Amino acid sequence: MRPFNGFLVLVGTLLTAAGYGGTFLLSMRFRSIGGTDVDTGLTLVAAMVGTFVGVPLVGWLSHHRIGAARMAALAALCVGMGVAGFALIERVGLLDAIPAFLVGLGWGAFYLAAPMSLAERTNDADRGYWFLRFGTFQMAGIGGCPALAGVAIHSLHWSLSSVLYTVSGLCVVASVILEMFARLSPLLSAPPVQEQWWRGIGAIVRTRAMYPIIMVALGACVFSGLMTFQMSLVQGTHAQATTFFSLYAITVVTVRWAFARLVINLRRETATKVLLVMMVLGIAAMFAVPYHVSAHPAAAVLLATGYGLAYPVIQTQAVNDSAAAHRRVALTGFVAAYFIGVFGFPSVGGWVLVHAGKGALLSLIALCGLTALMLAFLADRGRVEALPAKA
Repeated sequence: MRPFNGFLVLVGTLLTAAGYGGTFLLSMRFRSIGGTDVDTGLTLVAAMVGTFVGVPLVGWLSHHRIGAARMAALAALCVGMGVAGFALIERVGLLDAIPAFLVGLGWGAFYLAAPMSLAERTNDADRGYWFLRFGTFQMAGIGGCPALAGVAIHSLHWSLSSVLYTVSGLCVVASVILEMFARLSPLLSAPPVQEQWWRGIGAIVRTRAMYPIIMVALGACVFSGLMTFQMSLVQGTHAQATTFFSLYAITVVTVRWAFARLVINLRRETATKVLLVMMVLGIAAMFAVPYHVSAHPAAAVLLATGYGLAYPVIQTQAVNDSAAAHRRVALTGFVAAYFIGVFGFPSVGGWVLVHAGKGALLSLIALCGLTALMLAFLADRGRVEALPAKA
């Protein structure tokens, strides 16, 4: 793939991810119109429903004329429409589900279509490099959007609605850029027609690809729990949620660019375990925030390094541990599992936060992180035990 074409994907990803990052402002939005974190969590359930429409939609349409790259462009536009819808909300009600569904539909389709378009244009040797770069820009957009939004609101005195409209406009720009990528980087041959993704689930379940698929769901619970409820978690302390978002975004970009080649060259199973340990340490640091504010930036850096680097590693693992005929199935399952965690967890986490408190929410998040770490060890053990059978 030509570097300029790859650059278009990365910029489009950055701007589309900013649209998803705008959902971390929903807790502030709902509190400003009389709602609670329970309302935030329930609204995001509609987003999760949207993702389960968007993900199979890519699978059905990417084989035809539209293609995965053009699906990513349409998905970015859908995210922008959803974010603009949140800006229009003036009171808590059932209509909140409409923009949430649109964001989920668009982000779900984009989250599968964009890496699929990269996978179709790269070989096994280069795929890890492009996935890592793709993930870097994606995380920069996710973490950078709420950080810059906080600066715009507190320092430039923008209204939250103005910020959301601006983010929506960035998604429209992303859609145009991704359409350019689709036109400038056509596939030389159509991708092979593969079985519908649900028919290949059985084949994936019997392989080691299931481990990273489950791990990404648990990691997404950690990520969404700490990001979605960050403003509530630091209430009553000297910490600022904007600091967490800013450090997270800066750290993700820095470590992925600085350590990309090192992570790619390391044994993936070892890298996964080390990075998940760092993620768990980041959760532990959040427990200490009420006692010392310095634990807050430490938590952001540890989460960004651990989860931020682990995600593309286990994504590559899920694809490469699958047979060539089932790689789309594995990638679809990986994305679906991610969305179960990232949009499903806030509905549970919001209830726990309101009814049981911050400590209970952090304990639940820690349980998810520790379970992911345990699965990393089990996956490695299964890999080692499988080797003699091949001899």
